Amino acid sequence: MAENSNSEQAARALAAVSYFGELDHPTLKAVARVASRRSYAPDQTVFVEGEPCPGLYVVEDGWLKVVRMSIEGREQVLRFVGPGEAFNEVGVFADTPNPATVVALEPTTVWFIGRRTIVRLLEQEVGFARSVVESLSRRVLHLASLVEDLSLRTVEARLARLLLERAERHTLERRHWATQAEMAARLGTVLHVVNRALQELAREGLIELDRHQIRILDPEGLKERAMIA
Repeated sequence: MAENSNSEQAARALAAVSYFGELDHPTLKAVARVASRRSYAPDQTVFVEGEPCPGLYVVEDGWLKVVRMSIEGREQVLRFVGPGEAFNEVGVFADTPNPATVVALEPTTVWFIGRRTIVRLLEQEVGFARSVVESLSRRVLHLASLVEDLSLRTVEARLARLLLERAERHTLERRHWATQAEMAARLGTVLHVVNRALQELAREGLIELDRHQIRILDPEGLKERAMIA
């Protein structure tokens, strides 16, 4: 009974990911049966950049960050990953070592699927393979946008864009781990620079800062700061 319950939980978690959603029910159940559940505590490392890539991870609950480290030890956050999202696709599909390090930001549960199972799905399921290509294409566009931001935009412009992208109904809820230090790592800068940029946007009436959220007061003005046409 416990095995069936775990399989059902895995199937629900996998189905939330676009490409697993392309699978018919029997195939999805078969993949769920070989998925293994793993739990991580806050600040626990899931895997390290450069290690052999064993497979794909799907988040059931909790949040993680995907990071690269510079030679000087400075952290660049590539993305945050939450419920209904997968990570380590590049390592799996390209058959390369893990391209980044992944760390849990809060108590997190994931489902792990070995690379052999994923490769078999790519070979046998056309809809799955097509959806994977679409997902990876969006990831490439995201990384290209990140490179453009780091190369061409000021920290203030990058911050304004980040707030606009992550806000829902002009409000960005701040999770307990979403500190200014984490925001700095996401923007490729340091803490005091982000703090100064936030205070400047607040002084100009573009945003309002609160302990648990950031409210966008002037979306059009913030778009101008973000250099968004």
